[in-house]
Amino acid sequence: MTTATAPLALPEDVATAATVEIRCPQQGWVAVCTLDDLTPGRGVAALLPDGTQAALFVDRAGQAYAIANRDPFTGAQVLSRGLTGSADGRTFVASPLLKQRFDLSSGDCLDDPSVSVTTYGVRTTGGGRGC
Repeated sequence: MTTATAPLALPEDVATAATVEIRCPQQGWVAVCTLDDLTPGRGVAALLPDGTQAALFVDRAGQAYAIANRDPFTGAQVLSRGLTGSADGRTFVASPLLKQRFDLSSGDCLDDPSVSVTTYGVRTTGGGRGC
């Protein structure tokens, strides 16, 4: 059984920045960081209220993505440390361990169609910017 968590309390200096929220299956929308905390090409890991980890990314256009941080090939929580890129119009992250690529929109493995990772809905609130 999971318990509800308090909303993310942000310092006053970032209170007007766009907040990135992830849609968790049982908790609903959970604030995890500000959009300014994300850098294109670099991932950030977030611990969700149910104990799972998500990997957050933002592309150069400001679109945020969230997938499970667990690499299904090794079981390691490392996808947030992977390299991002695009292939055939699909934005992906390559696992830092065995280099399999995962589509950031669908979670599908581009190198093994039988494997995928969980994707999370992402939205931004406040700050006048949206994903």
